[in-house]
Formats: sequence, structure tokens, C-alpha cells
Amino acid sequence: MDDQPGAPPETKVATLLEEGKEADARAALEGLSRAEPETQQTCLQSLKTTAEGQPELFDGVLPSLTEFLQDSERPTRLTTAKLFVAVSEGAPDSVVPVVPALVERLADESEFYYVRARCAEALGYVAIDHPDAVVSPEVVADLRIGLEFDEPEVREKLAKALAHIALGSPDRLRYQVDSLAEHLHADNELVRYHLSTALVVIGSEHPEQLADAREALISCLEDESRYVRGRAAEALGLLAATDDIEPFPQLQLDALTDDHEFVAERVQFALSQNRGEELASGCAEIATKKTIRTHTADIVSEIRMSGGDGECPHCGLSIPDSGPPLCPSCGTPL
Repeated sequence: MDDQPGAPPETKVATLLEEGKEADARAALEGLSRAEPETQQTCLQSLKTTAEGQPELFDGVLPSLTEFLQDSERPTRLTTAKLFVAVSEGAPDSVVPVVPALVERLADESEFYYVRARCAEALGYVAIDHPDAVVSPEVVADLRIGLEFDEPEVREKLAKALAHIALGSPDRLRYQVDSLAEHLHADNELVRYHLSTALVVIGSEHPEQLADAREALISCLEDESRYVRGRAAEALGLLAATDDIEPFPQLQLDALTDDHEFVAERVQFALSQNRGEELASGCAEIATKKTIRTHTADIVSEIRMSGGDGECPHCGLSIPDSGPPLCPSCGTPL
């Protein structure tokens, strides 16, 4: 246990951080770098748990943690990457100084793909508030190309990072619309949701760019996911306002007017935009970055719950509830 008096310093980092002893925590991390892999893993898992509840504690020690992203065993690198995700989500300002280390892991094609995926996820959280620190043509290319070639379980994290980059700076993806639209029919519902969300955010500032995704968006009006159908209608509404959506998918949208509330509201938005009408009060917040940022985490949680899938706690592989007793990736009992 971290709070046992006789525990070695390298296993007490979480306690030191909670006590505000950053210098001692950094010294303990230096000792941890020389410890056995099992000890490193135990400590980093404890730190990840702490970061999920108190991410602000890590502001002064993140540079010391980057070493565990590079020269450690694969499970330790993955746990470290997950720790960075937790801090990035709750305290993204703290992660800005270590962005280069995360970018390096993302770009390393020899790295375990789940580590790359978690680094992408962490970078996405930082990019929402600090796009200049994260987003370069190289990072965008790594994420976009990964959608084509990476493992199916990883693409979700890459798509999520792209959606967050769009929220931080739609300009950075305005010329990637056709590439993103190519993946709107991915098997993974969350990949489709994140990418359709990214397109709406891009369209909120550059609606004319959505013309490159018109056919794919119309097709998504028949998606099995109500959240993808809703985002597609939302994007088509933005495009309709530019008069660059001929022919307008009137029949497809009319058929969705009695759909789930999330869809129906966005269908009304699209129909109003096409008719050049003033938006109803309920549509005023549709297709805005603020609204999307506020609600998308809850939507993702709902999609996950409805899907009934989990993931291996050791390697991150997505596994359905009816899956095997052992992780097919790392062989760990589930």
C-alpha cells in the first residue's frame, strides 16, 4: 500500500503528491526508473488512479514521467500513456510541456499500437485548449493515416483525437473533410460518431468545406446510430445554408422528423436552413462548438453503455461482454 510506513519511496509517489511534496515525488520517480517492471507497474497504476480524481497534482512531475513512455516494458508504457490521458482530460494545461514526448510516441510506427492510441487521445484533450502546442501537419497526418491502417480498436482513439482537434481549431482540419468522410462507414460506432462530430465542428466555421462530404453525410442519415444520424443532419444543415447542396435530401430528412429527439431537432435545423427560415429557439444551440463540447462526453458514455463493451485493463483491447475469458491480445485473464 502507498501509505505503509515501511514502503519504499518509489511506491509512495501518489502519497507524496497528495501531500504537496513535488521534489520528493520527483526523486521517488527517479528511483522508480531503476526499479523492477512489476514495481513500476504497481506505482504507475496507483498514479493513474490518483490522476483520474486529482489531475492537477501532476503539474510539476509530468516531465519525470515521460521516461516511462520510452525505455520501459510495454505494459508500463501503456499504463503511463493512460496516466497522461487522465491528466490531459482533467488538467490539459499541465501536459503542454510534455507534448513533444507524446507526439514522438504517436509517430513511432514500431510502438505498440495501444500506446500510440492513448498518446493520441491525450494529445486530443490538450488540443482542445492548446491547438498551437499540439497540432502540426505531421500530427494530423499520423492520425488520419492511422484511420486507414491501424488496428480497429485503435481507430476510435484516433477519431476522438481528430474531433478534439476540430474543437480546438477547426481551421486545422478544414482541408481534411474528404479524408474524414471516407471513414464515416467504419464498423465502430464511436469512430463514426467522432468523425461526424468533427465534420460538424469544421462546418460550423467553414460550412462550404462540407461539400466534399455531402454524399457520405446523406448516406449517414440511415446510420443505425441516432447520434451519427443527428450529426449528419446537423452537418447537412450547415451545408444547406451555403446553397451548395443540390439536390437537397428532402425526402430522407422528412422521414426522420419523428426520430429520436437528438435526430429530430437536427433534422428541423437542416430543413429550416434549406428554406432560409429563422431558426426556432430550440435550434439556436445546434451546430455550435460550445454545445458539442459540453455534451459529447455524455453521448460517448451513452454509446459505450449501449454497446456493452469493455476493455482489457492491461493492454486496452476492446472486448465485448460476451468475449473470451482471456484477452486475445496479451493473454491476461479478464
